[in-house]
Amino acid sequence: MNDGVEIIKTYVKNLPGKPGVYRMMDDAGNVLYVGKAKSLKNRVANYTNLSGLSYRIARMVHLTRSMEFITTHTEVEALLLEANMIKRLKPPYNILLRDDKSFPYIMIDTSHPAPQVKKHRGAKTKEGLYYGPFASAQAVNHSLHILQRAFLLRTCSDSVYKSRTRPCMLYQIKRCAGPCVDKISLPEYGNLVHSADDFLSGRSQAIKDDLTHKMEQASAEQSYELAALLRDRLKALAAVQSRQDGNQGHVDEADIIAGVQQGGQTCIQVFFFRAGQNWGNKAYFPRHHKDQSISDVLPAFISQFYDNKPPPRLILINSHISQRSLLEEALSLKAERKVKISFPQRGDKLSLLHMVEKNAKEALQRRLAETSSQKKLLAGVAELFDLDGIPNRIEIYDNSHISGTNALGAMVVAGPEGFDKNSYRKFNIKSTDLTPGDDFAMMREVMTRRFKRQLKEDPDRNSPTWPDLLLIDGGKGQLSAVQEIMAELGLEGIPLVAIAKGPDRNAGREDFYLPGKAPFKLPPTDPTLYFLQRLRDESHRFVIGSHRQQRGKNMQKSILDGLPGIGPSRKKALLLHFGSAKAVEGAALEDLQKVTGISRSLAQTIYNYFHEDA
Repeated sequence: MNDGVEIIKTYVKNLPGKPGVYRMMDDAGNVLYVGKAKSLKNRVANYTNLSGLSYRIARMVHLTRSMEFITTHTEVEALLLEANMIKRLKPPYNILLRDDKSFPYIMIDTSHPAPQVKKHRGAKTKEGLYYGPFASAQAVNHSLHILQRAFLLRTCSDSVYKSRTRPCMLYQIKRCAGPCVDKISLPEYGNLVHSADDFLSGRSQAIKDDLTHKMEQASAEQSYELAALLRDRLKALAAVQSRQDGNQGHVDEADIIAGVQQGGQTCIQVFFFRAGQNWGNKAYFPRHHKDQSISDVLPAFISQFYDNKPPPRLILINSHISQRSLLEEALSLKAERKVKISFPQRGDKLSLLHMVEKNAKEALQRRLAETSSQKKLLAGVAELFDLDGIPNRIEIYDNSHISGTNALGAMVVAGPEGFDKNSYRKFNIKSTDLTPGDDFAMMREVMTRRFKRQLKEDPDRNSPTWPDLLLIDGGKGQLSAVQEIMAELGLEGIPLVAIAKGPDRNAGREDFYLPGKAPFKLPPTDPTLYFLQRLRDESHRFVIGSHRQQRGKNMQKSILDGLPGIGPSRKKALLLHFGSAKAVEGAALEDLQKVTGISRSLAQTIYNYFHEDA
């Protein structure tokens, strides 16, 4: 312990009493912990008094061999920087938010005369109206369906819109107004877009009143087809409002965050309310030490959660937290408007918070049940393959190709909490001297790249990213190929198992190959067999999906892509003139010169490119 204390003392002597962020690192340079401080000197000095530290923090001090510091102007800046660094570096002694992907939005693309409504994820770089965030793609898809039924907005791409000569099926089933073929004028379509904007901005009652008035008027004028259409649009809006019964607190714009703990684990449930509507919810299970309470976990969760997304005006939480005002100031700075964090004690908002808390408890109970079941299955794997203990990380490998083309390897990871999709990896096979379709050589390349990098990043093998078991989709040949690579790298100690498909690819009759042992089968009803099949099938699903995606990208490539001096505009001009890339390849020099934007010298360059041997 004293070594770490003495090292920290040497830093304290020269530290300023200013706000900032500090990193504590072990002897291999791995970041153990990231923290922020109002005064770096005072905060870091606290680590030199072991009697005032918990065992967990004292152990961190013991492992510390170096520190790095960044000073900031304010404590608020330090808090924002700390959250960003924790998410990027994932230090083992910090509370970590996992699976923090960006959320989808609904976008109305106003750059087109007849705006398209669509799902959007990522930076808001294109001109348009954005609504969100939604908790999931499913929540977005549901709202898009409502927008189609209630407002008849188009969802087709601009290229499809431009090429239409007659109404599509969506127009026929009254899910689109048909602006592409002038079934509605652009000003009238603009009114529909304006109504959709009102709906997504929380002004749905005014829209309902307007539609009701128009329906009654159409019915009085005996325009029954129009009245029926307006009635269907009203039904769609009514369906949305019936889904909002959960908004008992009548919050307009808020995230409601409730955390619960059980069995050493925490679930944090987040409900998204925008425009007075419930736009979905999502459960998170942050990583932390068992001695950290909800009041410790919530502030860390909130600061990391809003690191890559705009906070709402109101955040309701179910616990008192320290430094609430500091968090509010940091989020307000980020959002460029006031953000309030509140722990309601009475009224409708408290009832709403209880509802979210109940969802968190149920999600955590499901998680604990799944984890318990998963641990039993992992114990079965440990017993079956004679492992030293229950594996925390199983890596499953598979390859995919079509006649040797678009060769791809993939790694899937599983552990006590199920599949760890953030750790999945794809390997585009790069070797040019491989015989097409050589599965053994492909597997050798994948394993070499995987473990050479792992050895480079963690030569002392202290990281949890080292596997406890390697599961290979294949038979004796694949196993031998992996054994050779692991021996070359000095990693013979990692257990290896190959799973070969049964006769006629019959699930339940798989052969298992282990180094130095005869192959064997498991009883068809063995739960461990089902579990291993699930692992193998997940790797197969992932590699096939990745392969299809890669193949699709390659199919979109054109022989024109390699032409010198040909950008998107000239490429388009060539295709419009000749009809296909193949026709461009066979075109005469004189014909190339006739294309708009293609000069005599450029035409010669294009001709020479396709006729090098002529």
